[in-house]
Amino acid sequence: MAQYDVIVIGAGPGGYVAAIRCAQLGLKTACVEGRETLGGTCLNVGCIPSKALLHASHQLHEAEHNFAKMGLKGKAPSVDWKQMLAYKDDVIGQNTKGIEFLFKKNKIDWLKGWGSIPEAGKVKVGDEVHEAKNIIIASGSEASPVPGADVTVDEKVVVTSTGALELGKVPKKMIVIGAGVIGLEMGSVYARLGTEVQVIEFLDAITPGMDAEVQRQFKKILEKQGMSFVMGAAVQKVEATKTKAKVTYKLRKDDSEETVDADVVLCATGRRPFTEGLGLDKLGIEMSERGQIKTDGQWRTNVPGVYAIGDVIDGPMLAHKAEDEGMACAEVIAGKHGHVNYGVIPGVIYTAPEVASVGQTEQELKDAGRAYKVGKFSFMGNARAKAVFQGEGFVKLLADKETDRVLGCHIIGPGAGDLIHEICVAMEFGASAEDVALTCHAHPTFSEAVREAALACGDGPIHM
Repeated sequence: MAQYDVIVIGAGPGGYVAAIRCAQLGLKTACVEGRETLGGTCLNVGCIPSKALLHASHQLHEAEHNFAKMGLKGKAPSVDWKQMLAYKDDVIGQNTKGIEFLFKKNKIDWLKGWGSIPEAGKVKVGDEVHEAKNIIIASGSEASPVPGADVTVDEKVVVTSTGALELGKVPKKMIVIGAGVIGLEMGSVYARLGTEVQVIEFLDAITPGMDAEVQRQFKKILEKQGMSFVMGAAVQKVEATKTKAKVTYKLRKDDSEETVDADVVLCATGRRPFTEGLGLDKLGIEMSERGQIKTDGQWRTNVPGVYAIGDVIDGPMLAHKAEDEGMACAEVIAGKHGHVNYGVIPGVIYTAPEVASVGQTEQELKDAGRAYKVGKFSFMGNARAKAVFQGEGFVKLLADKETDRVLGCHIIGPGAGDLIHEICVAMEFGASAEDVALTCHAHPTFSEAVREAALACGDGPIHM
């Protein structure tokens, strides 16, 4: 029986980062993972492979629509789908092998297999039981079923994001159930590859919880790119044959029923904690009604020595949120102070244009009765954005009306996922909009649009 200071269950972004930080802090650490490769959903069937396909399909879009405008003449490239998938798999391999290297470098034992916790202080993997002073549950999440609908996923015709990353061929028509991040990213990939993509969403706006102005502009841009939307529709059932599927939905406004055909149906109605097989019931771990593990402010469960982080606990199901919790939890176990600022966790959608946000939305500030001001700047006023055909979109900065402290930022435009971090740092330091506005920004860059939005919170932007 091996003995450890810490055993982490799950080698996704939360788990592997927690394991590395524990090892760096001098704790004897092991990590349990049942997949053939490390990295969890994110590296294997989530964030990383989807970004590879988004990048490849965006290059195709540029070749088809913008190369000729720049004097790059010639026949647009054709799609070799098998080669594109091979490129995606190579990207996955490079990243997962990188985690293996980091485990060896930090002397972390990879316990290969699926783990369970028979009792506090013990982790069972296969037939072996290992002892640990501390256990971190970082088992991640899985795709949620479509609520209230009769749907059977086969990962060939009716797929989750996992199946959507390895379809046998590019479909002629795809129906996406759910207009959240995953549905829009994967829908965007296939739309660029020539698929007719229709999105069916239960709510009246896409990307629930995002800034309302961003939601409206984003939907218009995606429609311009060829995606169509059915809003306010509840999917009733999906009937699949070997090669086709029929989706029946009911419109909420009048209860009328419609049936549409597709080659592939992507179910993208969110994710739920994956805790199956861990033995949490028997262990007596407290769970919420939504199946999340309950923790205190230090990621401790109600069972001494057992911690939980990432998608299995409350909060946004984001890889970087899990990573922050992994580092903080390791610090707590090592007797130091672990901290996560949940008010400054950015969210990004990696379509083209990208969408990013951090902090509060206007609606949240209104609901809280907080007086605020808005600084907004369109990318049409940004020279660099216009030069690369990405003038659609805007930066919206929200600041406290009295103190000018930055409260949130919402960006739709080129490089939004990188631009948002300037505001994350500003918010972490309690900066004002004026602090951002008085900081010199290089020209010509997309980041100038962020400065202009900050200027718009004061006397006004220069280039609009």
